[in-house]
Order: sequence, then C-alpha cells, then structure tokens
Amino acid sequence: MRRFTRLTNGFSKKVENHALAVALFTTCYNLVRIHRTVRVTPAMAAGVTDRLWEIVDFVKMLKDWERIDAKQAAIC
Repeated sequence: MRRFTRLTNGFSKKVENHALAVALFTTCYNLVRIHRTVRVTPAMAAGVTDRLWEIVDFVKMLKDWERIDAKQAAIC
C-alpha cells in the first residue's frame, strides 16, 4: 500500500486516518478480492461469509454503524 510511504500525498499524518486506511484495505482484501489459490475470498474460505461483498455492502455497513454509534452517544 502506498499509504505506508511518506513520499506521496496519501501519507497518513494522523494515526486514526492510518488505522482506518489499513482497516479498509484489510476488509477489501478479505471480503472482496478473489484469490487464485483458493478461488474464493479468504472470508468465504474461512466460512465467515457465503457471498462476495461489494462497495455497496461497505457503505450500508458504515451507515448502520454510524446510526448505532449516534444512538449510543445520545443515551450517554
């Protein structure tokens, strides 16, 4: 990932942004990318999911997470 190098504009100056970029990369690697050796995604091979994910699924998951986080913040 180019995010790990300092020579680009995409370098994460904040630790939070860096952690989120790594999380996004890891999620796409495990849920979206089909690997040649197992011919499915690693998550499908491990039995975590039974289908190939798309970007729409990530957006929906993020919106659900933000909604739950906002509800919890309102309770506190």
